[in-house]
Amino acid sequence: MFSKVLVANRGEIALQIIRSLQEMNIKAVAIYSTADKNELFVKQADEAVCIGEGPANKSYLDMSEVISAAVLTGCEALHPGYGFLSENAEFAELCESCGITYIGPKYQTINLMGNKSNARLTMKNSGVPVIPGSDGLVDTAEDAVKIAEQIGYPVMLKAADGGGGKGMRQANNKEEVLTLFEQTQQEAKLSFNNGSLYLEKIIEKAKHIEVQVMSDQFGNTVYFPERDCSLQFHHQKVLEETPCRLINDNQRQQLGEIVVKACQEIGYLNTGTFEFLMDEDQNFYFMEMNTRLQVEHTVTEEVSGVEMIKTQIKVAAGEALPFKQEDVKATGHALECRINAQNPAQNFTPSPGQIKKLNLPMGTLGVRIDTGITADSFISPYYDSMIAKLIVHMDTREQTINKMKRLLGEFEIEGVKSNHLFLRDLLSDETVENETFNNDYIEHSFFKRWVSDDTK
Repeated sequence: MFSKVLVANRGEIALQIIRSLQEMNIKAVAIYSTADKNELFVKQADEAVCIGEGPANKSYLDMSEVISAAVLTGCEALHPGYGFLSENAEFAELCESCGITYIGPKYQTINLMGNKSNARLTMKNSGVPVIPGSDGLVDTAEDAVKIAEQIGYPVMLKAADGGGGKGMRQANNKEEVLTLFEQTQQEAKLSFNNGSLYLEKIIEKAKHIEVQVMSDQFGNTVYFPERDCSLQFHHQKVLEETPCRLINDNQRQQLGEIVVKACQEIGYLNTGTFEFLMDEDQNFYFMEMNTRLQVEHTVTEEVSGVEMIKTQIKVAAGEALPFKQEDVKATGHALECRINAQNPAQNFTPSPGQIKKLNLPMGTLGVRIDTGITADSFISPYYDSMIAKLIVHMDTREQTINKMKRLLGEFEIEGVKSNHLFLRDLLSDETVENETFNNDYIEHSFFKRWVSDDTK
């Protein structure tokens, strides 16, 4: 087992990794920017190294500075968390070349699955059902039109290296494809330094279903209960839950067997998540694979009883998975709400600033709150606007939602705007309560009603 690990991230996920390491009697080294020097994760670490200025490209995205911090502090391994460099194949390869164990997949796999077009072809060849679309990259707008007219509109132009809702444009006809192709290319190039695009048919009224896996070096792969992440706004997840009550045990097993087979064929290592669209007839179509820990891994931990970060560390250290597929079952129901420093009434614009008051509703059965902030923290404009993740795990979905609504009502913050009351109202919505929502529900229906409601 490792004796010292670098945590190549910040905020709540850095804090969770640090806590996991310390509970395993492993020393945790934090890196931080000048903007984060007073944050909780820096204070909690056994050692901390400043690696640059506030903007991420001058600190958390500076691969040479991150690796130097690991080498200088004598770290044997590095955990990337999520975001920043967590899906950067070049960074994972650099770790390996410097003799640092990367706690995640091999860089070859990250490279394969990180390019969405390559991942799509790989999964198709592995027998995983994929969304109808282009076989590989689309070079010109004219080529995109030909494919779109073969599979039918609407279609989505997507960045090959995309993620986080960037580099995506919906086109409903030929004219829109011709107009939007170059715009999407430019956004992809600016966001990911790669303007390559591919095209997929839009599966309308679909749910976003994802399956997390964990694989060790001995050929063992285990899948976890699916997560329903359909409640999204501008392709950003708002809340997540597990399991999905619309999926039965046979479907769950079939989906799990598909992703396990795919992992074994590509030699996958450590944790990752397969993301699918489920149409109204409950057909599943592969979208992409995230080769890292997910923000919403918390709900999977709650229903399965598996500590994901600790398992990641054990697998990276060469240990076999400490559980088998038959040991992993969904017990009860779990829900996660992402509390962000945003103003929902103004299209969820970020709300950075100094926190003046903070009340986290802790202290009751089935409640977990993951956060990296305190009452005197500053929400920086440089990074993601997440304040906290509220997680509830109870026996039934109804109990879980009821308790979460109480937590959101008790949550208080002053100094920045927050989306917590929007989330409370969302959970009180009839469509959400009866689980008949899809990916478009917030953006096309609920948000329009909510923002025009003067009584909220």
